[in-house]
Amino acid sequence: MADITKRLGRRHLRSAPTAHIRHHRRGRLVHDGPGLSFWFRALSAALSEVPVNDRELAMTFHARTADFQDVTVQATVTYRISDPALAAARLDFSLDPDTGVWRGAPLEQIATLLTETAQQHALDVLARTPLAAALSDGVAAVRDRVDGGLAAEPRLPATGLEVVTVRVVAIRPEAEVERALRTPAREQIQQEADRATYERRAVAVQRERAIAENELASQIELARQEEQLVEQRGTNARREAEEGAAADAVRTQAEAERRIRLATADAEAARRTGEARAAAQAEWLRVHGDADAATLRALAVDRLAENLPRIDSVTVSPDVLTGLLATLGRGDGERA
Repeated sequence: MADITKRLGRRHLRSAPTAHIRHHRRGRLVHDGPGLSFWFRALSAALSEVPVNDRELAMTFHARTADFQDVTVQATVTYRISDPALAAARLDFSLDPDTGVWRGAPLEQIATLLTETAQQHALDVLARTPLAAALSDGVAAVRDRVDGGLAAEPRLPATGLEVVTVRVVAIRPEAEVERALRTPAREQIQQEADRATYERRAVAVQRERAIAENELASQIELARQEEQLVEQRGTNARREAEEGAAADAVRTQAEAERRIRLATADAEAARRTGEARAAAQAEWLRVHGDADAATLRALAVDRLAENLPRIDSVTVSPDVLTGLLATLGRGDGERA
């Protein structure tokens, strides 16, 4: 809005660069242009302020599709007032000279005009489009139709309006219908999630089975290796026993052969000793057989003396002495 100040019964107006000011005094146009600043008298001045900047008009309206489903259309129209003089002549943009505000509501009139025109063309498109097509491709179709309809609307250039762009934000069905439409997709997504879960579980089961099989194979391999170890130990023990038995047999045979050799040697020594003794005895007997009686008696006495114990003293009685002397005497007489 324009900024109006009072000074000594006069008014001073200062506008923004995006506001086109038209000042009439006594029916004549005095000032006309954007961003003006001037003095005026309130009783003789007729002021109009037309915005010339781009403005965004958001609109939301309901429509019905070809299959009788209600949808909500959200759109935005960007427009500008390209001919301020024509717009000020068709719409009430007059300002209060004391406050600088509009006396009417010109922007609301423009919004109503654009909204009803855009809604008319959007309803025309959606009325011939099924709900599924409207939700999938309806945004582009509605946008193109509204843009073309506003460009061809004769009231807009007649009012000094220019549509810059049209944007359709969304086309939404009712909440119940939207939930019903989402259900198949959600079910499919849930099925995909369930399948992924089942596949993950199946993979986990397969991996667990593979782990169990690996553990079982490891246990079987360990048992087989233990069996081989026991068998090898038995073979080693048997071989050790066989080798020990063979060594014992060798030792026993060697000991037996040694004893046999010793016994043979002893027997040979005994034989030779016996033969020597026999030869010596035979020679002894032969010598004694050739000797006379006196020699044999002397040898006997000598042998007896060798075998008698030690005698410290001898007592000879008269009887023994008499017999001994008689024996000696007989012996001498026989020798004579």
